[in-house]
Order: sequence, then structure tokens, then C-alpha cells
Amino acid sequence: MDGFDEDEFKKFFPSGFGKQTKDADVKTQIDRTKRTAAVETPGTKAIEKPASPSQQAAGDEDAAGSDSDSDSDSDESDADEFPVSHNLVFKTHERAVTTITLDTAGSRMITGSTDCTVKFHDFASLTPSTLRAFKSVEPTARKNATSSSEIHPVHVAKFNPISPSQVLVISATPQAKILSRDGDTLAEFVKGDMYLRDMKNTKGHISEITCGTWSPSNYNLCVTAGTDSTLRIWDVNDPRSQKEVIVHRSRAAGSAGRSRMTAVAWALPAQGGPNALVASALDGSLVMWGGDGPYTRPSAEVKDAHTKGTWTSGLDISPDGRLVVTKGGDDMIKLWDTRKFKQPITTVSHISGSKFYPTSNIQFSPSGANIVTGSESGHLHILNPATLKPELVTLVTPDSPLISVYWHEKLNQIFTGSANAETHLLYNPSLSHNGAMVIMSKAPKRRHVDDDPNFTTDISLGFSGEGIVSGSGISQATTFAGRHPTVGLTASGRSRDPRRPHIPAKTPFAKSQPDEKHIKDSIPLSSMRDEDPREALLKYAEAAEKEPIFTHAWKHTQPKTIYAELSDDEEETKRPGPEKKRIKRDY
Repeated sequence: MDGFDEDEFKKFFPSGFGKQTKDADVKTQIDRTKRTAAVETPGTKAIEKPASPSQQAAGDEDAAGSDSDSDSDSDESDADEFPVSHNLVFKTHERAVTTITLDTAGSRMITGSTDCTVKFHDFASLTPSTLRAFKSVEPTARKNATSSSEIHPVHVAKFNPISPSQVLVISATPQAKILSRDGDTLAEFVKGDMYLRDMKNTKGHISEITCGTWSPSNYNLCVTAGTDSTLRIWDVNDPRSQKEVIVHRSRAAGSAGRSRMTAVAWALPAQGGPNALVASALDGSLVMWGGDGPYTRPSAEVKDAHTKGTWTSGLDISPDGRLVVTKGGDDMIKLWDTRKFKQPITTVSHISGSKFYPTSNIQFSPSGANIVTGSESGHLHILNPATLKPELVTLVTPDSPLISVYWHEKLNQIFTGSANAETHLLYNPSLSHNGAMVIMSKAPKRRHVDDDPNFTTDISLGFSGEGIVSGSGISQATTFAGRHPTVGLTASGRSRDPRRPHIPAKTPFAKSQPDEKHIKDSIPLSSMRDEDPREALLKYAEAAEKEPIFTHAWKHTQPKTIYAELSDDEEETKRPGPEKKRIKRDY
């Protein structure tokens, strides 16, 4: 046969019989998540890593026309050193992501948001096309007297570093909760008596809790800090009363002596450093106690660590327990030495955006060789802990503040939460393990008809969402729910506005007012309800006279009525007329 191509013809036949398995092209899927060049935003400049003397000498020799090559080499070296070359985006929240935590093994991620929910993500069940949470919990949801749901934003969610089956969840309430890794409530700490003046005599916090963390040595202990100027150490086995109460006496607060506690950190002595408990307050002070007590008086205190009245949102202790880094609302980052806790070692300027997001944090890397934090412009900053100078600055969310950061030790991946409700997972295929690599090793699932498109990702458009940026800096691929976080309903049928109570959806089988078509089809003679009753009866008068229904049996046997014949005179006398009134007479 002329023009017959046997190879093309064989492509129409299957290669085998039975169920065909779809293998994942891991390399192609990973390449699709590779980050593009950073998009510069107005008012920011690209910050590069300082070149070594040998690189400077080579740059002087090849100064003519070699700038682009040096830039690409520096970008590649940074990408090889830090896990930021690739990006996965989770769009499971509806508002700003305020906290991120992972268990020790790195198999489960929990995120909290100002949409008053905590989302649970399991990497083992995720695929490149279904980046969604398997469970959503409202930690403070309860019914009040008006039968409406009372919920609050989530400030902190932290896995227990020793026992990963417990999660500390802190919302904008006086009561913290302990949840299981599956979202079940294990314990709820008691609320104190707000009418007592001495905070040592109350059984719990009397006002909003702002932050908290776990003990690094005892898996049963955790500490919470609140706006009642106290730190309280709890035993999860006895949530009805705290174990220790630490009252911060603020001299700057006047006669009341109270100041809001803004951040707290507990050192990890397993790394070889001293056990210390460090907290910051709204009066600008930085206080340190011994991690094992006694807590009657602080071991060291800095009164003017940051500007008074500014919110110090970020606080962390190095793995060796010798350095403390703080990020304040005065747009300053300061490095402190626990052995000389009077003056900061280094101070740099940094616009963090903690004025609007009080949970904006700062964190040491797992090895302690770097410090990672976010900025108001959406950049991720990796700093040198000795000088606080940036080693890498990369744009993650254009024109959207980067609030929370988390660098996992075993996964070697950086997780970021932004004000645009996105959770970014930054990784490097050559440096990272599990986590994103487990997700990318699976074949993408086909979108089901019942899947919510807000919780799925179209793999053909990529993952980072950095390629298409409009004039205002907002991605054109943003979903309707991202642009309007309080409009419409979620996949579970609840209103996107957390202040609005849940209203069940009306279906054709549960309508309080059935439609007209349903009435006509189901109820006989239902159209008569809109007619005039008199007209409805008279339209059958002629037919009833010709063919009577009820008197049809007497149609031929019924006698005719015979009336008496009266004369004209008799008719006049019989006519009814007005009766004459009788006249009363007195005799």
C-alpha cells in the first residue's frame, strides 16, 4: 500500500493488556515548580551576596560585558546553597497565614490564619494537582447565647518537639488548647478570674493570649504569654490550673505595672547551651529567666531593648543557646548575647510589617548558621547571624507581606505564610528530602467534578504564580476567593465571612416557600387559589342547570310548584308595609 506508515499505525494500539498504570514524570514536574527570576517591586533593589576577593579580581579583568554572567553565577550559587530554587503554593486559607508548624519527621504540616481556622496537610496524600488540606478546624468555635458561632483568629500553632502527637494552638482568647495531630481537642486551659488584681492568684489568663511555645526538655510542659502581663507554664495533664505564674512588673506602665507580653522563646539545652526562657513586652523590655526556675525574679533584663509601645513580634534563641535575635515593631532587628545581656551585639534596620501582623516571626536555621525572616514587601531574607547582613534576599509574594517563616531541619525546606492567604514551600531537589519531593514523585490526579477549584492547582499553569504580574503586582491567576475572601461560601457550605453564622443551603426538598411549578405539579386544583371564588362558582352555573349532578334523580319525578292566585285587592293588603307605632296613652 502506497504511503502506509507502519510505525504511525502501531501508535493506535495499546502496549499491553489490563489496567495501565500512569507513571509520574518526576523531572518534568519538578522543572515546572522551578522559580522564575524575581520580580522587582517599586522601592526595592536586588540584594546580592558579597563577592570574594578572587571573584572581585576576576570581575575587574572581565568588566566589559560580563555583568550578566556574574549575576547568573551568583544566583545559581545561592540556589545551590539555600533551598529556594523551587516553589510549591498552597491556597487552603482564605486570609493571611499567621503561623506554620511541622512535626519532627516532616510528614504533616499545620497552618493557622486570620480566617479563624487551622488547616491540616499530610504530604503522603498530596499530589502535584491536589495541594489541599485534609481537615479544617476552628479551635474557638462555640455557640453563644444568640446561637451564632463565636470564632477568633489563630496566633500560634506549634507541634510538640518531643511528642509530635500534641499541638499547641493559641487564638485571640484567654484559653489555649492542645489538639492532636488529627485535630481533636485533648485539653483546654482554664480562664482566670478577671476581678482579681493580683495575677498570681488567678488560675489562668484573664485576657487574650498572644504567643506560646513548648518546653524543650519536658514534653508535658508549655508556656503561654498574654496581654495580662504574665507568662504561665502549664502541664497538659492538668489544664485546670497552671503550674507556674511569672508576672512581669513593668516600671514604664505606671502604677498598674502591667504590660502586654508580645513574644516568648524557650532555649533548647540539648544543643549544649544553657536552659533559658526569654520574653519581650510592649514596654520595650527584654527579660530572661532560668528555664528550670526559680521564676521569682529574672536573671537578666533589658529595659529599652526596642522602642516603647512597639510590638516585638519576632524572638528566637540559637540552637547553642548563646544568641538571641529579636525583631521589633520599630523596624529593627537586634542580636543579643545571653552571657552579656545588656547591649545588643548587632543592630540592623528591617521593615517587617509587624505593626499590622503581630505574629511576624524570625527564626534561626536548624544549624544556627543563618537567620530567616520575612519583610513587608514580600521578600524572604536569609541573614548572617554574626553581622545580620543579608546573604540572600528573594521575592516570594509581590506586594504582600511575608508574615511567618519556618525552616525544617530534616526536610531542609523553608515554609512561608503571606498576607495573601498563600503558603509557599521553598525547596531544592539536590538539598531537600521528602516533603515536596514526596509530592512531586506522584502522578497528578484528575480533578473530580466535586472538587473545589480553590483547593486544586492546574499543573499546566505552574505552581509559583510569579510569572504573570499585573501593574498592581497581583497575579492574574488569583482565584475569585483570593480576591474576595468574604464573598460566597466555602466548599463545606459555610460563609467565607467569619462573622456571619452558618446558614444551611436551601434545596428543592427543604424550602420554606415552594416554587409555583412545584405547587402546580403536586397539588390538584392549585390554580384555583388565585381566582375569585364567586367567579369560580358562577362559571359552572349554566352547566349545572342543564345537567344537574346532585338532583339528577328527581329530574322527571319532581312535582312542579303551584302558587295560589290572588286578586289585586288581596295583593295590596298582603303587601308588607311599615307598621304604625302605637301611641301610649295615660288613663
